[in-house]
Amino acid sequence: MSASDLQLLLASCLFFAVFGSVRGANGTVPLVLWHGMGDSCCNPLSMGAVKKMVEIKIPGIYVLSLEIGKTVVEDTENGFFMNVNDQVSLVCDTLARDPQLKEGYNAMGFSQGGQFLRAVAQRCPSPPMRNLISIGGQHQGVYGLPHCPGQSSHICDWIRKMLNSGAYTGMVQNHLVQAQYWHDPLNEELYRNHSLFLADINQERVLNESYKKNLQALRSFVMVKFLRDSMVEPIDSEWFGFYKPGQAKETETLQESALYKEDRLGLQALDKAGKLVFLSSDGDHLQFTDAWFNTNILPYLH
Repeated sequence: MSASDLQLLLASCLFFAVFGSVRGANGTVPLVLWHGMGDSCCNPLSMGAVKKMVEIKIPGIYVLSLEIGKTVVEDTENGFFMNVNDQVSLVCDTLARDPQLKEGYNAMGFSQGGQFLRAVAQRCPSPPMRNLISIGGQHQGVYGLPHCPGQSSHICDWIRKMLNSGAYTGMVQNHLVQAQYWHDPLNEELYRNHSLFLADINQERVLNESYKKNLQALRSFVMVKFLRDSMVEPIDSEWFGFYKPGQAKETETLQESALYKEDRLGLQALDKAGKLVFLSSDGDHLQFTDAWFNTNILPYLH
């Protein structure tokens, strides 16, 4: 074997080690989906349609749409009432057991599924998440719930009542999903001390170096903001922004926040490395066209 042949062989091996190991036998990267509030893994009008669309656009791809529970009904209910930390642990176990994902996968979360999958990236680095795509995820939480799926139902009325009466009480935190990413800018200390989920994954109490290290291992962290979103308050949370501390009128961008400036989560480092991607869609919550999806999201799934 000549020196040039040896160099070519070594280069081929290196390419396979870096790129080939994350792809399936058919050359595709598996995709994991996590639905939003009031939805389920397999709704043919939402997650089922997204799964089918991706499978058509990327033939042979393995798509896992997460079902939190044993039935679609349980899955929907758990999106309102199951402790988020328990949900994340369940998903981490599910992903670790799936042989199709062992070499790595891309992840795409819708609405609250966006921040839940970020928790998976931070807490469970094996199997490795490659690209994280958050479609309308509320990464700094919400302060307000203008409407939710099934707006006139007793569930939504009860959620609003619980959030208004005491989002940070033990009972509400443990049993209401939306309270676990409720972020009250007028009571930051109360939020930091009693938020079971969001304050932890956003490094608000103690610095967990593994969270930072694991998130920085992503190739891309893509965040989509819906410019006419009537559900998320503030909309800026979809790009990791939020209200300026101590009030609920003026907002600040991620880059203006202490979280970014102190780089507690590694987002500044990700940004400087070109791994943070900020996309927008000119529509209401989770409303986008196939053409927009094909242009903006599909490239991150190959």
